[in-house]
Amino acid sequence: MIDKELLDILACPVCKEPVELTKDGKGLKCVKCGRVYPIRDDIPIMLEEEAYYEEDKKDSSDKT
Repeated sequence: MIDKELLDILACPVCKEPVELTKDGKGLKCVKCGRVYPIRDDIPIMLEEEAYYEEDKKDSSDKT
């Protein structure tokens, strides 16, 4: 679980807007651009190259 204080200071590295926890708790979603940054071992991976869009994730899971 991400600490609320940490969540309050994190921002999207691309557009510098706040992020919020995704519904499943496995990522942080930018409120502006919609990029989702994964959380691995309770550590948010705030790298642009690791980010994805929820739609992309749904599309790839629909194909399996």
